[in-house]
Amino acid sequence: MEYHDWIMQTYRSTRAKFLGLIMAAALTIPLACAAANPPSEYAALLKSLKAGNTSIDYTRLRISYMDSPEYKGAKDTSDAEHAMQAALDAKDYPTALKKAGEVLASEYVNIDAHFVAYIANKQMGAADKAAFHHAVFAGLVGSILNSGDGLSAKTAWVVITVDEEYAVFRVLGMRPGSQSVLNSDGHNYDLMKVTDENGAEHTFYFNVDIPFKHYGF
Repeated sequence: MEYHDWIMQTYRSTRAKFLGLIMAAALTIPLACAAANPPSEYAALLKSLKAGNTSIDYTRLRISYMDSPEYKGAKDTSDAEHAMQAALDAKDYPTALKKAGEVLASEYVNIDAHFVAYIANKQMGAADKAAFHHAVFAGLVGSILNSGDGLSAKTAWVVITVDEEYAVFRVLGMRPGSQSVLNSDGHNYDLMKVTDENGAEHTFYFNVDIPFKHYGF
């Protein structure tokens, strides 16, 4: 074999081995990245919920959402929230459902959006979907009410957003009045004065450590 031929043969052999290594690395890197970055707790719970498991831990779903990549990448849904409520009030159920879907796409723990989706689906004859959103709505509200009794700082209801406070009052049939902030023993609380259906006044405590942390207060 001439020297030139030997060089070319060696080059081709080396090049083939090198390309093989590159291809193997290309297949291995995504798998390694996937193993190094497993789904967030929120993503795992949400996947289970969307698959129909409405008995998940809703407290963990809510709290894990606030520390998840999904929360950090969420879009502002305030316009969609206003639009879904307006559409529901106008009994425009297709629009209400569409806007609720836009909210849930970024914030699946949004209590009001599940309530709107429940009502809209029910009015449109989608009984199964209505039942699903009602179950999620009840699970989210229940996880707040089960966190305490709201009657003192030590037994305050734990919320992840201020909106959850108003959702609770709507469920309880109470009208919010004045609001003040209390800082006690290293924790932050919203003190909410409300009026019930009989006109009696009550004061409830909400632990707002999580909103304070994420809103930068």
